[in-house]
Amino acid sequence: MDIATYLPALGAALVGIFAGYGIQKKLVKGKAEHLDNKIEQKLTDAKEKIKSLREEAEKQATQIREKTEQELDLRRKSIIELESRIAEREEKLESKITSLEAKEDELAAARRVIQEEKDKLAALQQEEQRHLTEISGLTVQQAETRMLQQAEDQTKEEIVRRVRKLEQEGEHQLEEKARNILSTVIQRYASSHVAENSTSYVDVPDESMIGRIIGKEGRNIQHLERLTGCEIVIDETPNSIMISGFSPVRRQVAKKAIEALIKDGRVHPGRIEEVIEEAKKKINDDMREAGEAVVYDLGIVDFPPQLIQLVGRMKYRTSYRQNILRHSWEAARIAMMLAEELGANVNIAKKATLLHDIGKAIDHEVEGNHVEIGEKIMRKYGIDEAIIKAAAAHHEDYPFDTREAIIVQVSDAISAARPGARKENMGEYVKRMEDLEQIATSYAGVKKAYAIYAGREIRVFVEPGAIDDLAAITLAQNIAKQIEQELTYPGDVRVNVIREIRADALAR
Repeated sequence: MDIATYLPALGAALVGIFAGYGIQKKLVKGKAEHLDNKIEQKLTDAKEKIKSLREEAEKQATQIREKTEQELDLRRKSIIELESRIAEREEKLESKITSLEAKEDELAAARRVIQEEKDKLAALQQEEQRHLTEISGLTVQQAETRMLQQAEDQTKEEIVRRVRKLEQEGEHQLEEKARNILSTVIQRYASSHVAENSTSYVDVPDESMIGRIIGKEGRNIQHLERLTGCEIVIDETPNSIMISGFSPVRRQVAKKAIEALIKDGRVHPGRIEEVIEEAKKKINDDMREAGEAVVYDLGIVDFPPQLIQLVGRMKYRTSYRQNILRHSWEAARIAMMLAEELGANVNIAKKATLLHDIGKAIDHEVEGNHVEIGEKIMRKYGIDEAIIKAAAAHHEDYPFDTREAIIVQVSDAISAARPGARKENMGEYVKRMEDLEQIATSYAGVKKAYAIYAGREIRVFVEPGAIDDLAAITLAQNIAKQIEQELTYPGDVRVNVIREIRADALAR
């Protein structure tokens, strides 16, 4: 094949190659131009962003600069104000120092003047004393003693007058307040004026029953005495049996047992033991019920059962023929009303008053007085110390530390001293009157003394020459204190010391 055959094809190929190259070149050039444009656009955007950031940074810097300058201006003003204040204070201090220095100079001058006057006065006093000594013939010591004695006498009279005035005013106010409170309490509480009389006698229907109680060769009565711990006396009063014993509970057991035997008719040792056990159980139940009734009536809910049993046990105990349980309940009711009137703690007052005589429930069986026994009982059952102290002070064995303690003592006295509450025999009454008069007349300067108003007041007449007004006040206090320490009495005893001066003259 010759070359001419391929030339057209070769030319066409070359044309195609060149055409493709041109087209490729145009494509490459277009892409390059596009990339250049894109790069140019990004450079422009970057320049604008940088410009914006620069402007923002400059703006923030300007704001920070302005703020800093403002703060600096404020601080400068504050410093200037402080400097101004300090300068003013320095000026004031300098002025005060100058003024104080001037006042010190004035005081120093005044001291010098006063000292000079003192020296002159001392010299005048010495000269006056010398003249008085020459005129009176007394030494300086004697003159001083006489002047002090006169001053003491005048002061004593003034003290007596003031003490009397204060006593009269205080007594009047206190009595008026006490009358108001007591009248309110008495108005709110009323009680029977009949004293309970606890007997130890059992009535017997006929003499044959007395024989059965005695038994063959006295075995029944002896068995009764052994089991009850009481002495049973039959031959003193017709158709009655007397029960004697120091324990009121034992006497009550013996009384109920004998009553049960009389009612049943069967009397022998075995039956005696049965009825005594029944009587003991019944009395224990009765004491528990009595104690529960009292604490329920007073609104007390936190006493343990053993303490309630002891409260009920006071039902079978009397003092001056006054039933102790009824007395304690009555006094507790009075204490509640007094506490309400005086603004004291009602709960402490009523509990302490109810328990103030709790020691008497077992004082026949335990050694000690009823106050000490009562303290031990209350501490044993966890009673609050404030209640124990208030209850223990009712006989003034302990100080009255609280208002509740005083209320307990007053309530006890009101319940015990009201008409008909207690009974005492004539011998005890007369002995108490004699003891009151004997205590009063035992003091020097007392002419005579009379116990009046059933022992509620004692009037003491003194020698006016031996006892002055001030000594009369002291005498009354001493007599009252000795009565409190040595005598037992219901209520209060007023000591009234009377000093009379009589002047006689004859007209001719």
